[in-house]
Amino acid sequence: GHAKVVIDIVEQAGRYRIAGLIDSFRPRGEETLGYAVLGAERDLPDLVGAHGIAGLLVAIGDNHARENVTAALAALVPGLPCVSAVHPAACIGKASTIGAGTVVMAGAVINPCCTIGSGCIVNTNASLDHDGTMEDFSSLAPGVVTGGNCRIGRGAAIGLGAMLRHRIAVGEHGVVGAGAVVLHDVEPYTVVYGNPARRIRARAAGERYL
Repeated sequence: GHAKVVIDIVEQAGRYRIAGLIDSFRPRGEETLGYAVLGAERDLPDLVGAHGIAGLLVAIGDNHARENVTAALAALVPGLPCVSAVHPAACIGKASTIGAGTVVMAGAVINPCCTIGSGCIVNTNASLDHDGTMEDFSSLAPGVVTGGNCRIGRGAAIGLGAMLRHRIAVGEHGVVGAGAVVLHDVEPYTVVYGNPARRIRARAAGERYL
């Protein structure tokens, strides 16, 4: 499902031409939105030359899985860059930066002086206010709103419609549940939700979000 949205963003942005899909769990030739599976991850070194591939974008919604696959592909084809994709209906503020492999979806707002790392997701209608930071492979789900100067740690996931007060820090691999209102910092490797958000349990980096 996430890949369908990424395909649409890449097409609408018009910056890159999609050669096809890499998928280790689907047969070669099967299509999504008109693009065929060219092979599995292990086939990428051969596919680069055969299809003139100049870059890749890992379209996996789960933060931990996206990071692992990105690292595996970098090891298979050193030097093949990840590209970013920003929907033309997103709003990017002055002096904000977006890392390689990051996807910014329709209606997202990134206000001035934000720093977004590599492999992040800023989902539909999410808002990162001024001077916000998203570390590598973190994500904002649809409808998330943050105040200014928030910091989202590496691999952290902020759930649907959650709201973060200004200057909130969410630790690495932390998870904020859907609709939560976060008034205090979230410790690393912790799940919180509710209004106001409270700690529910600890989690490991690769666990399901909730």
